[in-house]
Amino acid sequence: MKEETKQIIKERTPRYEQREVQTGPKQKTQLKWGIAHIYASYNNTIIHITDITGTETLAKCSGGMVVKAHRMESSPTAAMTCAKNAAEQAKEKGIDALHIRIRAPGGHNGPMNTGPGANAAVRALSRVGLRIGIIEEVTTTAHDGCRKKGGKRGRRV
Repeated sequence: MKEETKQIIKERTPRYEQREVQTGPKQKTQLKWGIAHIYASYNNTIIHITDITGTETLAKCSGGMVVKAHRMESSPTAAMTCAKNAAEQAKEKGIDALHIRIRAPGGHNGPMNTGPGANAAVRALSRVGLRIGIIEEVTTTAHDGCRKKGGKRGRRV
């Protein structure tokens, strides 16, 4: 792609997607959308809020930033506190609504299901007063590749 074309595309892509929403009779407001990337494993929960293009970070927080004990980093309580902190930072920067992308470790060795903090984080984001748009699950899946660990006969318990 030529440099001119890239520049034109970049100029036309809005930093924040704005959409008119009817909030009451004869009232229309512009919503500024962002994306909340939630990574929820069994060891930690990380919440990262970006603009609609996904390039500029607006807020981020992890379970380790809000609790003292390592075993509590992935708990729903830590995820809720973390989501509140990240949402407040995003609100200060003008975000009114969020699309949510939830991710588990995945890959060829990680678990495909999310940790305990994922649902709590989504619930906390909606309670803070942000509009929720699309909730999508973006866990990576292996399409063949490296051999799984566990040996020839699998993991023996």
